[in-house]
Amino acid sequence: MDKENNMQVNGTAFGQLPDGGDALLFTISNKAGMQVALTNVGGCIVSVKVPTAAGELVDCVLGYDDAAGYVNNGPMFGAPVGRVVNRIAGASFELGGTTYELTANEGPNANHSGRDPWFQREWEVVRAEQGEDGGTVEFRLLSPDGDQGFPGEVDMHMTYELDGHDALCVTYDGTASAPTLINMTNHSYFNLNGCDGQTVLHHRLTVDADSYTETTDALIPTGRVLPIDGTPLDVHDGKELEDVVGSKAPSIVNARGIDHNFVLAPAEEGKDGFVGAQRHVARLEADQTGIVLDISTDLPGMQVYTGNYVEGSSGKGGVAYHDHCAVALETNFYADAIHHPNFPQPVFGPDRPYRTRTVYAFSAR
Repeated sequence: MDKENNMQVNGTAFGQLPDGGDALLFTISNKAGMQVALTNVGGCIVSVKVPTAAGELVDCVLGYDDAAGYVNNGPMFGAPVGRVVNRIAGASFELGGTTYELTANEGPNANHSGRDPWFQREWEVVRAEQGEDGGTVEFRLLSPDGDQGFPGEVDMHMTYELDGHDALCVTYDGTASAPTLINMTNHSYFNLNGCDGQTVLHHRLTVDADSYTETTDALIPTGRVLPIDGTPLDVHDGKELEDVVGSKAPSIVNARGIDHNFVLAPAEEGKDGFVGAQRHVARLEADQTGIVLDISTDLPGMQVYTGNYVEGSSGKGGVAYHDHCAVALETNFYADAIHHPNFPQPVFGPDRPYRTRTVYAFSAR
């Protein structure tokens, strides 16, 4: 994208924030017709409209019509989750000889950092630009020392870039004043047939992984890494989601579908401060529209979640959402890594800035 010719994108009205401030919607596009809409409420993705081979635009993510939904975003539609995605056992952890207490919000455990989630706060808009063939929106959130119970101040920049090849790149750049945990992801729910409430279970998913992290019935990792070979989770060569979700395997039944972390193929060493090198890790293929989503990342894991508790939510256009009507593909460090030294550790600080990138590349057949 030629940054010299970029034009500022002005946000359009999207409702009000709880403090009475303005919620804004920013839309960027490319020459192919792809459009991505983002809001300063949580820095959330509101829509991702992808052209089919016939030129029809399909909105591929669940979401809401205005800010009110994102202020109370229980299912985390389009949400960047931080400081730490997923579960931390006992809602506490030790770092540098000090024990830090979080808010338990799922039994005795903390899920998605407990209280006051980042995805329901107002994010500062650093820049919003439209180029000749793509656009960029950069958000910033300053998280104070002690926020959610975590140590250290974190200055987090999150940049969405749409290029001319229908790829949406999400980059997280965070600096911390003291050693702390940082493990962000985007929790967007994808249905490449469109978000009208229909099932996602006929989509085909392929993940470049040979193993997954075992969990208890409370979805807390045991620390064991198990092979996917011969299990319903064996999607290395691709499988319809229905074939996995319909399994009678105890961990699938317990989660009411897929809610598992895949241990991705190792990444090479990262450059320019990134946690690793980019590599292709997953593909999701629609059964009706011909739209394909390819995901690349530098992160070690990907939590696949088939929307097992979406029932009762309603979204854009008043559409009623149902369980398994979309799938979240959350690139991340493994859940509860701080309690498992054998897992890659999401500990960052003044000497180790947090820098990671995930690319969502769309195409159509």
